[in-house]
Amino acid sequence: MIWLIGNKGMLGYEVERLLKEHKLNYLASDKEVNICDYGVLENYGQNGKINWIVNCSGYTQVDKAEEEKEMTFKINRDGVRNIVRLSLERQAKLIHISTDYVFSGEKEGFLGYTEDDEPNPINRYGESKLAGEKEIIGGLKEYFIIRTAWLYGLKGNNFVYTILRLCKEREVIKVVDDQFGSPTYARDLAEVILKIIKDNSSGYGIYHFTNEGVTNWYGFARVIYEKAKSLNLLGGNRRVEIKNIKTEDYPTAARRPKRSILSKDKIKKEFNLKIRDWEEALDDFLNILSRQIK
Repeated sequence: MIWLIGNKGMLGYEVERLLKEHKLNYLASDKEVNICDYGVLENYGQNGKINWIVNCSGYTQVDKAEEEKEMTFKINRDGVRNIVRLSLERQAKLIHISTDYVFSGEKEGFLGYTEDDEPNPINRYGESKLAGEKEIIGGLKEYFIIRTAWLYGLKGNNFVYTILRLCKEREVIKVVDDQFGSPTYARDLAEVILKIIKDNSSGYGIYHFTNEGVTNWYGFARVIYEKAKSLNLLGGNRRVEIKNIKTEDYPTAARRPKRSILSKDKIKKEFNLKIRDWEEALDDFLNILSRQIK
């Protein structure tokens, strides 16, 4: 039995779709089962043995986290501590989703952070996710921590949806061009999670996963616009100018890493993965949106 925690979020939605497609036996919960209350967690799903726990839940509002530090840590650290306790009690393997924001983004070059690089978060969200990782590492032996970045998918708010909306509302969009990373299609990450489960893997540890290739937010926005326009997702012959700006021209409550690039060498080798380029994955995503509006 698999317990999916956070099934209504962007990644959880994709994981649940795959669990259904593969006809796997699973439980799914979201905010109705409060991870910050161990008694509630313990009482849920008492029937049947839990072999895997997949934690896709978390506080993910990066800028609001600067104000809501207590809530951020309550969910991302204390909630994870409860899930660790539950994993021990149920003797279940844990797959937990973390973030590139555990790093400062100061690493030189474009090879990316490896799993052995020292975390050094520069905002509250990153600090809280690193605290959650430490709860897992200190409490479990059978765990997979998967750090990802620039995630988008069919469910929930994300950068792709924001750019598509702005392209319909504005004639000029300004996007930062000095923050670099790798967009990640939630479906592709969900498939890796499912592979780990189906293979009953024991290659425990920390892994990094994004789609291949590196871009910046400005470049990502331009590709979204061009591909969406070719698929008639924007309606008519609407033309939008996308202008590049610097981070200091777009102030946010939380600082962002400048180079949010993750090395995938370890996860590719361990699970024999071939990871597709981010533009190919984006094509798939936009084609699904195109079919939905027809």
